[in-house]
Amino acid sequence: MRASRRVTITASVLLLGCMLGSAVLLHRVDQVRTGATLQEILYITSPNVLKRMSLGYEGLLADVYWTRAVQYFGRKHMAYSQHYDLLAPLLEITTALDPHLVVAYQFGASFLAPHPPNGAGMPERAIHLMEYGIQNNPDDWKLYYNLGFIYYMDKKDYASAAEVFERGTKVANAHPFMKILAAQMAQHAGDLQTARMLWLATYQTTQEKQIRANAVAHLRALQVDEDVMHLQDAVTQYGRRTGHLPSSMSSLVAAGMLRGIPVDPDGHPYKLMPDGRIEVRQPDDFPFIEKGMPLGYKPPAKPKFKSLE
Repeated sequence: MRASRRVTITASVLLLGCMLGSAVLLHRVDQVRTGATLQEILYITSPNVLKRMSLGYEGLLADVYWTRAVQYFGRKHMAYSQHYDLLAPLLEITTALDPHLVVAYQFGASFLAPHPPNGAGMPERAIHLMEYGIQNNPDDWKLYYNLGFIYYMDKKDYASAAEVFERGTKVANAHPFMKILAAQMAQHAGDLQTARMLWLATYQTTQEKQIRANAVAHLRALQVDEDVMHLQDAVTQYGRRTGHLPSSMSSLVAAGMLRGIPVDPDGHPYKLMPDGRIEVRQPDDFPFIEKGMPLGYKPPAKPKFKSLE
């Protein structure tokens, strides 16, 4: 065996040994100091330095950093944290080491963009991450979808969302609904039907349970918001016709303004308050609703998700 080959093999074995040792050490640190953050562990923050240290094993090191990013987010999320300071750096290091690790873009953006406690509340960093992903994986239409989703849901920037969806339609084998979304953004940006279409597309294009459950929770909330809007309109029309507020939902039914007593997605009747407001009976069961919440209601830190299945 030539000397150069022996050196390469020895260096590779040492590298793998060091990485395995590091993983064991990090696991032990997590066990001993459950409240510790990665601030003490993330000593090297430069992807270029890490690439040089990896001796050609960038992909393996990217997997290590991606695992740490997932663990970091999971621990913070379970603790209802309002701060995820190391999440973006961990994701950026991961994708710099392996620009083709698509899962890090898709899931990383869903960690970064939503407001705490459901995410880090960093939509700008999520957009930066997704654009880097598209730059390195221009033929993956799902990345365009994910980026458009962030612009729509988290930034309320409907023009940019439409532009990104339109870019995605030009990718070979892009899902047909990309064209529908691009047109919907341009014509009806911000309405409930467009939001419902986006969340339904999210549910249908992933098998990851947490993301599907999150999509279901938003779809249920959208249904409640739409119901409350229609019921509130009925109360207003009743008041204009009669000169007084309805005393109950039955009054609206008797007046021909409702076909029956309306119920939420769980089958519970909506409440008509004495001042004419419509309220949800169990708002904790509908994370993300924007309408129908009782006065002074504060949603729980940890939303309860239900399945469509």
